[in-house]
Amino acid sequence: MCPDYKKIYTDLISEKFPLKLNECQDFFNKKTLNSLDIIQLNNVLFPNNKFNDQKHKSYDKQSIFEMLKYQREEKLNNSQLALHFKLSRNTVAAWKKKYKI
Repeated sequence: MCPDYKKIYTDLISEKFPLKLNECQDFFNKKTLNSLDIIQLNNVLFPNNKFNDQKHKSYDKQSIFEMLKYQREEKLNNSQLALHFKLSRNTVAAWKKKYKI
């Protein structure tokens, strides 16, 4: 029961940003888009948009596991990972505790 982000962003790009279609094609070749893909698409389409309000961001399990995997691979601490993905370090700590990583 999640929105069809592929359809939403395809329509948005075809109507508002037809020149960025090639740049976003890699995202549309995927079977489904996860939370990280949506954030990256937003950064491609709206590069100067500064999201100061972090309240309404939500991540699925797959995205959380990708971020925590990135942390292990890059040998980052919670603060560095939080800064990289614009999260709270307490959120990262809560994820690690919840998923026992």
